[in-house]
Amino acid sequence: MSSLSEGDSQALNAGQIAYPLRMMLARYRNVTVYKGVVERIDPAEKKVFTDFGELDYDYLVLACGAKHHYFGHNGWEEHAPGLKTISQASEIRRRVMDAYEKAERTRDPSEKRRMLTFVVVGGGPTGVEPAGSIGEMSRYYLSKYYRNIDPKLARIFIVHSAPRILQTFSPELSGRATRALEKLGVQVWTCSLVSGGIDANGVQVGNERGSKPGQCSGRPGSRLPGSSGVRGFETDNSGRIHVTDELSVPGYPDVFAGGDQACFTLADGDALPGMASVSLQQGRAIGRNILLSARGEARKAFRYKDKGQMATIGKNMAIAEKGNVKLHGLFAWIIWIGVHIYYLSSVRHRFFVLMQWAWSYFTFGHEARIVHGSSARSGAFTPIFRNGPNRRSRLSWLCIRDVAMFPACRCRRNRTKRSCLPCTGGSSCCRRARGGSLR
Repeated sequence: MSSLSEGDSQALNAGQIAYPLRMMLARYRNVTVYKGVVERIDPAEKKVFTDFGELDYDYLVLACGAKHHYFGHNGWEEHAPGLKTISQASEIRRRVMDAYEKAERTRDPSEKRRMLTFVVVGGGPTGVEPAGSIGEMSRYYLSKYYRNIDPKLARIFIVHSAPRILQTFSPELSGRATRALEKLGVQVWTCSLVSGGIDANGVQVGNERGSKPGQCSGRPGSRLPGSSGVRGFETDNSGRIHVTDELSVPGYPDVFAGGDQACFTLADGDALPGMASVSLQQGRAIGRNILLSARGEARKAFRYKDKGQMATIGKNMAIAEKGNVKLHGLFAWIIWIGVHIYYLSSVRHRFFVLMQWAWSYFTFGHEARIVHGSSARSGAFTPIFRNGPNRRSRLSWLCIRDVAMFPACRCRRNRTKRSCLPCTGGSSCCRRARGGSLR
């Protein structure tokens, strides 16, 4: 999840966060990877029904993860995307950068204020880390590239229903994280509920109506996708499947569940949270028990080892806790960096992510600020400055396919009526179509 928050703040790109499963398992000749949708499971017949046919199994491992749910308010998702997938991280990044671009070109002060208002719902690590990233990016990075706005004046809010953020941490570390966020310009609203909903006009928090936000994101909750397709399995209120000490489903010893899809209850009655460390340990335990069963040996009970918890707020600021050991500041941030690099899937990813983070650390630079899936109207012209933006510049125009406002192109390489692809924009045909060169 932390890598995804780096993705939504542009510190990392998608290729540095994830590694293709098919490529990861390519060296195992007895492993076949299918991409599809599981429609239902019949554990009695040992069959999995998918959108491309039926699959038989000897042992089945359920590890489908979880998705966000909005407590019956599914319309909120349009205005408050979650942060569980790479596509969601890219969408949040697109919305944040698009808000700055719109604020740059508007002359209305109230509109600028609206576009530079960002709301994050949820004060857990998933909400704190993106909020800190946006605050840090606004103050130390984006302020160098915009002329008509001051990105440092962006208003960033964390709305949390509990008395303090990062409740799984000690009150001391939670307080330090709050103060670090405030230094980055993030306002923390605790004991606040999103009561009236989230729409295009704003966020209703308690009895107050917030101004129209340029971006709203958060982690309202988690629920298993398509849990209704599993018949006969006992689940909790979130749809997680109850499992035994061996991580198998009660009554079906050949079916295992792990990660966010498993509800494993500890001796004190609490269930393990859906964290990466839990999923990694459960995955190893399930694989070990399958091998033991194949050899006819007794399975071993799963024992969770608490490796502590960490959260990053910004540059040189993180918190870490394991038992009575509590760390904060630069040392905790270095440990956070090391742990996340260690758990990346390949040596190549570790090297390039380390180099990228090192570059960002010393230069406060990020990857190219590319807005994916822009909502700009198709057919707009993109100006290219050849001599620099502060001089008298000659502009050329990129020709885009199906531009209705463009006259017939007379390009010899591409004789079409409405476009001139792959014309480079600087060709003479484009200038003639526009009626001459632009200065």
